[in-house]
This record gives sequence, C-alpha cells and structure tokens, in this order.
Amino acid sequence: MTTAVDRPRPVLAPQFCKGCGRCIDSCAHHCIEPGTSVHPATGLIPVVVTLDRCTACGLCFDACPEPYGLRPDREAAAAPAWPKAEPVPDRLVPLPPSDPLVLKGMYASAIGAILAGCRHFFGYPITPSTEGSELMAKLLPQLDGQFVQAVSEVAAINMMYGAAAAGARAMSFTSSPGFSLMLEGLSYMIGARLPGVVVNVMRGGPGLGNIGPGQSDIKLACRGLGHGDTHAIVLAPSTPQEMLELTALAFDLSFTYRNPVIVLADGYLGQMTGKVSLPSQMVRPGIPEWAVTGDRSHRHNLVSSIFLEESELEENNRLHFATYARIADAEARADLFACDDAEVLVVACNTPARMAKGAVSTLRSRGIKAGLFRPITLWPFPIRLLAPLLPRLRHLVVVEASDRQLEDELRLAMSYDGGPAIAIDRVNHYGGVLPSHDEIVERVAEVSA
Repeated sequence: MTTAVDRPRPVLAPQFCKGCGRCIDSCAHHCIEPGTSVHPATGLIPVVVTLDRCTACGLCFDACPEPYGLRPDREAAAAPAWPKAEPVPDRLVPLPPSDPLVLKGMYASAIGAILAGCRHFFGYPITPSTEGSELMAKLLPQLDGQFVQAVSEVAAINMMYGAAAAGARAMSFTSSPGFSLMLEGLSYMIGARLPGVVVNVMRGGPGLGNIGPGQSDIKLACRGLGHGDTHAIVLAPSTPQEMLELTALAFDLSFTYRNPVIVLADGYLGQMTGKVSLPSQMVRPGIPEWAVTGDRSHRHNLVSSIFLEESELEENNRLHFATYARIADAEARADLFACDDAEVLVVACNTPARMAKGAVSTLRSRGIKAGLFRPITLWPFPIRLLAPLLPRLRHLVVVEASDRQLEDELRLAMSYDGGPAIAIDRVNHYGGVLPSHDEIVERVAEVSA
C-alpha cells in the first residue's frame, strides 16, 4: 500500500503559475492559498503553497492546467543536469609571406576582419563605407561565410545579436546616420554581454549631412551607445594599415570582454589608399563556452538583456562596471610622436592626426618643441599615457573635425585623473572639412609665443 510518505508532494514553479485558483479548490486541507506578489517574469500572481498539512493526495496535480505549474517533488529533484560546455579554442593558421598591398581603407578593414575569423557580415550600404561591404559580399561566400544585406541598420545590428549569441564572429560596416540606428541593438548586445564589431566611417552631419569626412560621432561612440550605463572600446585608426590591424584587434577584444567594440574611422580614411602589410597568421575561430549553439553541452546557456527584478538588474550592471574597469586598466592605447621634450602637445586622431604629425615636424624644424599625442582608444581615453607628460607642458592643442568632442573626452579624463591644469586651445572644422597642416602650425606657433 502506498502511504502519504511515499507519494510525491507538490512543488510550485511560480514562473508557470497564472494564479487561476483551480489547485486551491482541489485541496481539502487548504495547503494552497491565493498569492499576493506579482511574479516579475510573468506579471501574474502565483499561488502560495504550504505543505504542513499536505497529505500528498495529488489532486492539485490533476487540477493544474499549466505544464509544470505544480510539479511532484521527485520530478523537481530529478531535473536533468546538463554537461558543462567546454570552449573550443581559436586556432592560429600561418599565412604564406606576401608583398605589401595597396588598399583602400575599407578594403583593409574587411581583410582584417576576415583574417580575424569573421565569417558573418550583416549590413546596409551607406557611403562612405559601402566598398567594405562589397568586398565582404564577394569574399565571404568563398570562405563558407555568410553575407546578408539587411533591410536596414536596425535589422543588421539585431542580426549581429543573433549570430553573436551563437558564438560567431560577426560585424557590420556603417556610417554616421546608420550608426545612430544601431544604438538600440548595441545596447541590447552590451546588456546581453555579446561580442561584435561595428566599423563606423564618420561623415558630416547632423541629419543626412553629406558624405565628407567628420569626427562628430565621438561623443556617440564614447558616451551614447544606447540606453543604460553602456560602454564599448572605441578604436581610432589613422592609416589603412591600422584599419586592418585595429579591425582584427577589435574581434579579439570583443570576445575577451564579451562586449561590442567600435572602430571609429572617418570618410577620408575609409576611401584613401595606402600600403598595407598582411600579418603572418590568421584566426580560425572556435566556440566560446557561453554560446547558444543548440547542441547538448550548450543547452543550459541563456543569452538575454532582460532582468525584470531590480536587484538582479543592478547586479548585472555591477558586472558590466567591473568589465569596464578591467578594460580601462588593460586596454588604453596611444601613439606618441616627438613627446619626450614637448612643451606644446597636439592631440588628434584619425585623418586629422596625419595633418598634425606633419605639422609637428614643421614646428620642430622651426625650433618649437611640439609633440603629437594620438589616442588610439578614444574609450577608454589613454590618460595614464598622457599624465606623465603634463607637468612640463605649457599648452595642449586639440585638432578635430567636430565641436570639441575629442576635447571633451580629454578634459573628462584629465579631471578624473586630477593632474595639473593645462591651457587647452583648439583647431576645429565641421561638416566634412578637415583641419589643415598650415592651420595647425599657425595655432601652435601662436600659443607657443
């Protein structure tokens, strides 16, 4: 004879209970009562189960219309334990030696992505980044990859979300108006801790503006990646060679920190040609252990940016902040030119940094101790590389094709660092116009005098 001790007793799965009350009516011992708290995952009010008087009659199981709303305790205890997924590591494949190539910046970026293991591209054509998409459309099918021209940038970034959730190396090329459309999806990717690379070739704005070069997306990339407290590494190349190298680096950083990475170029840099040397090896990507790939070992994985419990969402935010702190400690990068004895330091990135480097050489020939500080990461700003130079500087001159957006990142980093106050001057242009060599020379000469 089966006794009450032998029979299973109910265990409530509140996420499946809709509070219909049928189990309440079925229980003669009043072990089940109406609930009072809304379940955050469903918005419904599940029942409350108290087993002190339960005789394990099982009538509540028959009454429950929801699958697993009330489960026998034996089944709940015997839930399957899925094997823990082990990561499949990336492999480095040697490349044969080759002569340098003469490549447009967008082509160099596309080749850098392919060599970094990217086989999934989602994008929408937009000048001046379209040539990169065209090359990916030509090459990826030959490499068993996937090229999808999405119906919009909104669709493209959400396709990237799906590919990234499966552990794939995915990317998109875009320009300023398209980048604006991607911000919601980028916020979702950051919230879900998903990697991915977006190369934004900045052009003049606001609005559709024109297709001339600009730098007015710096604030958007460094401080405005969608809603929430979101950040991503922002890399700023200045040559076609760096378009290749920093795009490839972006994939490594993105998977290291499980966070998107932005490569921020400008219209001239995307279109100009230059000598590009290929690396000695390429990446054959593996599968990270957190990926949702559909096989048995990854079945327990979950990718989501939804946390309806306030305390749970706060804890998730703290996890992101810890990641940002690790990035700031380890990944800030800059290129320093003629800075050892500089008294006036020019700060510039992207194509304007090339004009600035020529201007510094000209100023040095005139006896003015000028130097160039070129941040390669705009976020995190490389303040620790700049700080040792500040005590002997008389002036900083920020050169940019935007209204003080690079200067704002500089000032914010200096204020947090608490270093000495330095006079800051500037050379600015907007709307597709870049600062010139002569303008930079003239401004630095003025502040030096």
